[in-house]
Amino acid sequence: MPKTEDISFGYLLNDVTLLFRKHFDRRAVKFGLTRAQWRATKMLYHREGLRQTELAEFLEMEPIAVGRVIDRLQAAGFVERRPDPKDRRAWRLYTTAQASGVIDDMERIARQLRRECTMGVSYEELSQAMEVMTRIKENLQALDASEPQPEAVRQD
Repeated sequence: MPKTEDISFGYLLNDVTLLFRKHFDRRAVKFGLTRAQWRATKMLYHREGLRQTELAEFLEMEPIAVGRVIDRLQAAGFVERRPDPKDRRAWRLYTTAQASGVIDDMERIARQLRRECTMGVSYEELSQAMEVMTRIKENLQALDASEPQPEAVRQD
């Protein structure tokens, strides 16, 4: 009897992800935002005032990588850093009017791409696939929590 562990789905997931990203990036290039910048902008638009570390957690990225994304967004005029009133060492992140102006257009691009890539797939089929992928993600996250983390090497 076939087993789920005998189905190699990782490559297919990777291919779908790469293709989706490629098509999204091609369509969004006119706004001057990369996918990572778009994700950060969208998250901040819906959750104004996050700290960089909080944004990194939501985006499941390393804080240093998010810092670089925010630096570029700030330089491009999409995001601004404001002092945290409770911690003068920290900054809070906010989208600008310029970012608000492209949010709807970027959402439209994403919605159209989702429509095109799910042609011939019913709502029920996609919902079931999403449920399965969510369980797989949760299983992988549980592995992260249960595996011992390697100890840092000391540089004395």
